[in-house]
Amino acid sequence: MKTVYLAGGCFWGTQKFFDQFDGVMDTEVGYANGPTARTTYKDVCADSGHAETVRIVYDEERISLTQLLDYYFMVIDPLSVNRQGHDTGIQYRTGIYYTEEGQLPEIEARIKAESDRLGAPLAVELLPLDNYCPAEEYHQKYLDKNPGGYCHIPSRLLNLRHM
Repeated sequence: MKTVYLAGGCFWGTQKFFDQFDGVMDTEVGYANGPTARTTYKDVCADSGHAETVRIVYDEERISLTQLLDYYFMVIDPLSVNRQGHDTGIQYRTGIYYTEEGQLPEIEARIKAESDRLGAPLAVELLPLDNYCPAEEYHQKYLDKNPGGYCHIPSRLLNLRHM
């Protein structure tokens, strides 16, 4: 099993989106790459500096990191700074946070390909994971618990299963 952390705007939809793919074994929403090891949703909403992030544990025999990143770029605006959909603020920035240096070449190649495709540098952070903590329980699988909840990802993309 491998793990990658993806910040893609509001973590409710990002988690639901990645939960649908074969090979994604577990997801958890949390806060990452802010100045402190622990934080709360209230603090994050008050610009603590953390990004709403989804921890994705995946079976690399069933889904590659490149495939995960292909999906990621389907549901974010990689040129937008601190905004996805109607959500604005530093907590909604986009980022790819890694814990294994061995993942870096694959991530860098995918970012370069996306930047080349768009003809512009991306506003997606690429950093080692720092100060990750899980979000409160009521945020976990939020859109499963609250099917009518807000999501910046179009509903048709939440039911792809396989491309």
